[in-house]
Amino acid sequence: MPEQNLAIFDTAIGPCAIVWGERGLLGVQIPEASEAATRARMLKRFPDAREVAPPQNIQIVIDGMRALLKGERRDLVDVPIDDDGVPEFNKRVYAIVRRVPPGQIITYGEIAERLGDKALSRAVGQAMGENRCPIVMPCHRVLAASGKTGGFSAPGGVVTKLKLLTIEGAQPSGPTLFDDLPLQARR
Repeated sequence: MPEQNLAIFDTAIGPCAIVWGERGLLGVQIPEASEAATRARMLKRFPDAREVAPPQNIQIVIDGMRALLKGERRDLVDVPIDDDGVPEFNKRVYAIVRRVPPGQIITYGEIAERLGDKALSRAVGQAMGENRCPIVMPCHRVLAASGKTGGFSAPGGVVTKLKLLTIEGAQPSGPTLFDDLPLQARR
């Protein structure tokens, strides 16, 4: 099995983690309730990963993620992601989504149209749910056609998606699932 390395780092939204190998990022974990929980979630996904000090090229990725999560307009499109084992359809979806810059959004339907068939919208949503590298592969920038947020499978669900969009200065144009949440869940 190829080497897997893990780093945990603080961000403006809490402790994040990344796992990388020779070909690029293998996974990103956005914050859980604590650093220990973030580490545990990442080690569950990558049990062979060993925690190490990040080399310079990975520190640049970490610095970019930190800056983006503080509200700086950082584009992480050039960060290499190891997509070995990722289905071809997902790779095509991710290639489109990675080109959506901070502060902008795209819909599942727009991605499906770019792939050649509007009927692929649901499959696009499934690909988003299988994204191993949120933030670097910015699935949070993908919304439903109605202007609603759509789903978000990362910790915190739609609330986290809306936080990320707010940090980047992009908001859904229509009503969101957030509107249906009780006030205490909005914090």
